[in-house]
Amino acid sequence: MAQTKKNQSKQRTLTREQQAARVRAAEAREHQARLKAEARERTKKIFTVIVCVILVLALGIPTVALTMFSI
Repeated sequence: MAQTKKNQSKQRTLTREQQAARVRAAEAREHQARLKAEARERTKKIFTVIVCVILVLALGIPTVALTMFSI
């Protein structure tokens, strides 16, 4: 039983290279998540601007047309 616990503790300890690899992988995942969030925010802003332009045109063109035809 004692040898089994020793083997398990040896398996759980990581070398410096393994720890560094895990840290690099975590940083890479964090970086990717940040990039994805920034892209999502940028897409949301672009969508909002497009919707606003469409609304302005949808409300502005008929108003201008009615003004021109009433003269």
